[in-house]
Amino acid sequence: MKKYLIISFLIIYYSNTYAQVTIDHVEPPNWWIGMKNKTVQLMIHGNNIGRTDPSVSTKGVKIKKSHKAGSDYLFLDLQISGDLKPCTVQLSFNDDRKPLATWNYELKARSQGSAERKSFTTADNIYLIMPDRFANGDPSNDDMPGMKERSDRSNPNGRHGGDIKGISDHLDYLQKLGVTAIWCTPVLENNMPHASYHGYAITDLYKVDPRFGTNESFRDLVRDAHQKGMKTIMDMVFNHFGTEHWWMKDLPQKDWINQWPDFTRSNFHGVSNIDPHASKFDKERMVNGWFDNTMADFNQQNPFVANYLIQNSIWWIEYAGLDGIRQDTYPYSDQQFMTSWMKRLREEYPDFKVVGEVWLNSPSEVAYWMDNSPNHPESRTFLTNVFDFPLAFAIQKAFVEDDGWDTGMGRLYDIVSQDFLYSKPSELVVFADNHDIERMYAVLKTVDNVKMALAFICTTRGIPLIYYGTEALSDRGSLEGDSGKRKDFPGGWAGDKTNMFTTQELSNDQQALYQYTTKLLNWRKSNKTIQEGVLTHYIPENGIYVYFKTLGDNSVMVILNNSNKEKNVETKRFRENLDGFRNGKDALDGTTIRDLDKINVPAKTARIIELSK
Repeated sequence: MKKYLIISFLIIYYSNTYAQVTIDHVEPPNWWIGMKNKTVQLMIHGNNIGRTDPSVSTKGVKIKKSHKAGSDYLFLDLQISGDLKPCTVQLSFNDDRKPLATWNYELKARSQGSAERKSFTTADNIYLIMPDRFANGDPSNDDMPGMKERSDRSNPNGRHGGDIKGISDHLDYLQKLGVTAIWCTPVLENNMPHASYHGYAITDLYKVDPRFGTNESFRDLVRDAHQKGMKTIMDMVFNHFGTEHWWMKDLPQKDWINQWPDFTRSNFHGVSNIDPHASKFDKERMVNGWFDNTMADFNQQNPFVANYLIQNSIWWIEYAGLDGIRQDTYPYSDQQFMTSWMKRLREEYPDFKVVGEVWLNSPSEVAYWMDNSPNHPESRTFLTNVFDFPLAFAIQKAFVEDDGWDTGMGRLYDIVSQDFLYSKPSELVVFADNHDIERMYAVLKTVDNVKMALAFICTTRGIPLIYYGTEALSDRGSLEGDSGKRKDFPGGWAGDKTNMFTTQELSNDQQALYQYTTKLLNWRKSNKTIQEGVLTHYIPENGIYVYFKTLGDNSVMVILNNSNKEKNVETKRFRENLDGFRNGKDALDGTTIRDLDKINVPAKTARIIELSK
């Protein structure tokens, strides 16, 4: 009797297993031959898939190792031969008797020159766009099946309907403005019930949010931008993901995320990562604490999480043809993992660049994260670029206060003079506002101040970043909090009275700033001296800050007059940079300056002078 019970149990087990095995997700969804790393790790999710034994029959591909993670997950390491041609690999998931499920996995050919792809450089002018707030190119995707939040433009914190097509439709505008690189805040699925427009609580790392478009439309945007001479930088988030991700119903592994007995938020003190006196308690809470209760914190010390994130970034580079990555909340992630990620990227793409969001207050704190920091040669980060937050905060004060030893122009001089802390100051991304800090016009108050700030951003060392709407004099109006920093771009929606794209109904100030920004960016993108030149600056005096960019025999002189009075600037103390030059031309208004001994600079004005011998 016992023997028959066992046989009956086995028959029921096998029949139930066969009937219940499904494959719901395979990530990455495909891979490429010819990668320097010949192994790809697949995360396979489906009912009872973890109880199967996988096999592959394609020559040149073998299962290096299979890792079972509970009943519904399987991690599969595929080793790919170096001489393999593009093909479809059939994966079989078996028990002792028969295949229970199969999956066709595609290995594609890489695009020509993929490994040698060039990234953004000091020659670029980056333009930051929040897709939901820029332009609604396709109203039919404002509300999509399965999405938890509906469009409501009347809600400052809701979705407004901007999308990828809205960006694609206005690439000509960006090109004319002088933009050479586009950075969009995250475009991946953010299926959260509230405030999903910003994109930083991702719920599918391999899928563009359908309210923005599709994977294909994002790839087409990158292609179309390339055809117009513009690059694309993709915003990625490795520290956390949205709690509505399907993982949260059944985590791949118990330690896939950092879990606490009770909800524990990060302490947001990024400096604790590099503080030699910091307690383990503070460091752990900084890195392992959650950014928000809707954002689950990745445990990047888990090697499967680490592999997943590294491969995800490589997948998007290959699939979309990216020119760079902006990495969110850089110090909040596990430092050892981030170093491993950057090292892997740079091994695969030697010229590829990543700019890290290191939102810290002083140059010494930010400089730590840039690769080859002279103060920390023993701990390379491999991170190529960082945002210059200390200079951004200085800009927001410098042009609206009286000049003193450490105020006004002195603030700019003080921050730039600390460039000895950086391994490559030219790789800093310089900005005055973005989607997280106050808009430029809201704090600088006047058009003249905004013009001077833009001139400084575009002529000091580093790579300039302009936030969408700056050229439209966007401010917060009556809106509070983040919604005031993220207003809709004028003209991006049918029926908008003011339209920047057509310059319809612009105020005189908007028209003036738009024309100024267009001249400035287009001049910069064609001037190698500004892009690559050596910076020499002079201590500000009486509201006047003077600096030079020099490249070979060419030189550009910049004079910022932050005072409310017109100044005739005597140039005797700048002779080390002026000797050999007889006159100059104002880069923006075209006027010739024949006497370099004394240069007239109107109040609250930047003069950018191309020197001639």
